[in-house]
Amino acid sequence: MKIAYTLAPGRGETNLVLLELAKDLEKSGKRLCGTVQVDTEREKDHHCDMDVLVLPDGPTIRISQSLGRESRGCRLNPDALENAVGLTEAELEKDVDVLIVNKFGKHEADGRGFRGAIARALEKDVPVLVGANKLNLDALRSFCADEVEELAPDLETLRTWVVSA
Repeated sequence: MKIAYTLAPGRGETNLVLLELAKDLEKSGKRLCGTVQVDTEREKDHHCDMDVLVLPDGPTIRISQSLGRESRGCRLNPDALENAVGLTEAELEKDVDVLIVNKFGKHEADGRGFRGAIARALEKDVPVLVGANKLNLDALRSFCADEVEELAPDLETLRTWVVSA
């Protein structure tokens, strides 16, 4: 099983390093599949707009929804996320070198989201790199039967793992 995760300490840093990695791998000729998240800060309130770029070349899908300035609940738009999942699963049936998933989040922890794509990639012996967060790390480890490798959130470490996987 070739699966690893990375977890950067700051808000949005995992997204940034995975986006940079995807651009770097694409330039080197790797065939990518999956999603990277691009956040856009909003002036009106403390929330950002969350978009995912479906690899290798789009589309970009807004996965957040506006619930109002004072909202505290999850802003994820599950229909938009499932759209990104479907596009990823279709791309995964092609000849790809790596699956990148922007985050193993609550949907994945609850058995939905990108879990099927991750399992399919592992069945096809395609390496999988996921962004993680502390809230769902135990669920990720459980899903992978503790065979998931932790990688430092820096471009060189991630690139080396993908190239050698």
